[in-house]
Amino acid sequence: MKKPFLLIALILSLQVFSQSPTGYWYGAANVKLRNSYSNYLVELILEQDKNNVKGVLNYFFKNTYRSIPVRGTYNSNTRLVYISNIPVSYYGSYYNREVDCAMNFAATLRVSQVSSVLKGSFLSKPEYKYTCPEILFTLKLNTDSLKQDSVKQAIKVLKETYQVWRPSETDTIAAVRIQPRNVVNYVVSNQYKEREKVVAEELTVEADSIKVDFYDNGEIDGDSISIFYNDKLIAFNRILSTRSVHFDITLDSTKETNELTMFADNLGAIPPNTALMLVNDGKKRYEVRLTSNLEKSATIRFKKKKNPPNLPPKAGGFKQ
Repeated sequence: MKKPFLLIALILSLQVFSQSPTGYWYGAANVKLRNSYSNYLVELILEQDKNNVKGVLNYFFKNTYRSIPVRGTYNSNTRLVYISNIPVSYYGSYYNREVDCAMNFAATLRVSQVSSVLKGSFLSKPEYKYTCPEILFTLKLNTDSLKQDSVKQAIKVLKETYQVWRPSETDTIAAVRIQPRNVVNYVVSNQYKEREKVVAEELTVEADSIKVDFYDNGEIDGDSISIFYNDKLIAFNRILSTRSVHFDITLDSTKETNELTMFADNLGAIPPNTALMLVNDGKKRYEVRLTSNLEKSATIRFKKKKNPPNLPPKAGGFKQ
């Protein structure tokens, strides 16, 4: 008689677990129109409180990353999660011009022995259904997030380690624009000498000057950095966020290579200290993800592309 009771207990426990949308959900959302697809990468962090849910909806579309606090409802009978009035980037938006559609999130919680999913769509108001068509998605539950005391803490750790974030067009407006100059800070300079420099990447650029922007690559958790250019301190104690710390840097033509080093002032709330660095030489844009800690400092080397020598005119040639 024990086996039926064990089976019933297992089913009941599964039902209790399956009725909660709490957790970290991720996946792709797609809009299909005239045989063409537009893809959104979506992650949803939810916490349930009785018939209500709250959390954060993040999505990446083209060159835009959006993070939106959300509040909604959950019907335990129908297992429907409903969140209204979410600004979703219009699928036909240009890279440098973004238009929003006000849409509602509606998804049904489905549970199997293999996985749990939120299956549903973003829906616009009836009068805009042709302009802003339905966006379908299936979001999977990351079960590791449920093993933590706090779902949000689990997400912070996940994002700090694996986040693949790109700044949107508006994020490239620098919050802090710094004029590179020698800065005196003996404490930071002495610690810099004690840490190992690790070359993360070597870039060949075409211009004599470059534009450099630093962002926090993971969870915005208070990461602070100092920047050294050719072993000289040019900025210290700069907080990383989704708004850039910007530098205009002139390469030293007397050097074969120039070095830019990210020194970690701290590790933030979640180690290590991570950053996304964007480099623009006027013709190309480079993205480099950097990681520094209290023992090692990430370094980027820059080389100026050499122009081919001017060849003399061939014998017998003529001038036009």
